[in-house]
Amino acid sequence: MPDAETAIASPSNARIKAAVRLRDRRERETSGLTIVDGARETRRAIEASVEIVEAFLHEPYLAGEDARIVLDRLIAIGVPRHSTTEAAFTKVAFGSRADGIVLVVRAPSTDLDRLRLGPSPLVVVIEGVEKPGNLGAILRTADAVGADAVIAASPRTDLWNPNVIRASAGTAFSVPLAAGNSPAVLAWLRAHGLSVIAARPDGATTYTEVDLTQPLAIVLGNEAEGVTASWRDPGVVTVRLPMAGIADSLNVSVTAAVLLYEARRQRVGRVGSAD
Repeated sequence: MPDAETAIASPSNARIKAAVRLRDRRERETSGLTIVDGARETRRAIEASVEIVEAFLHEPYLAGEDARIVLDRLIAIGVPRHSTTEAAFTKVAFGSRADGIVLVVRAPSTDLDRLRLGPSPLVVVIEGVEKPGNLGAILRTADAVGADAVIAASPRTDLWNPNVIRASAGTAFSVPLAAGNSPAVLAWLRAHGLSVIAARPDGATTYTEVDLTQPLAIVLGNEAEGVTASWRDPGVVTVRLPMAGIADSLNVSVTAAVLLYEARRQRVGRVGSAD
């Protein structure tokens, strides 16, 4: 093991216990810290210049290219590193996949005012999202299509839940992520000149018949209830996805993928580029 500052053998070590407590939402919100687990995810956190508090390492698991790159970078920037036994590492690792690296990081800001939009922006708004896996999947799709930001309106989950980071494959660090209550988010979108469409089972228009090339926010409701009255506004265009079976809606992350790739298709077509 390279010159890690400390060695930890016991799962009962105080540093291990402190990191494990970050699995709890209240602890994350109180401390402003969270866990990043996995070589790919930790590499993307480092590339995004996220503030790293400390790293837990288990040498036998550090096998892949991402893991070695992360380790070299941690040493270069002087992050406090703890070389652990398998038992200690297993205690702190979040989930079943073990890549030999777990970081404790300062959770990035989710302040709406810090977002910066490009020309003809595309923003995804998820209202009342409850499941970290859905938020993570939507971040991954937003990254894939080049969306400008993902905004959680009145979220019911912790945006920096380690499961969000894992489900996003680390793209939570590459896609600007912000949060606010629904009225504040709608006001922010209008102040920045974005048209707003909301996906609803009873939407007035099929999603392929709407212009998605304009500066745009796509709004999705939560997993059970859909969008709230905050988005039932004359200025909000409602769209639907055709449903040929007995279900009246898709999983929110699937709906996001359909709409975002339709927006990408229209935008690529507008500039005459081949995809």
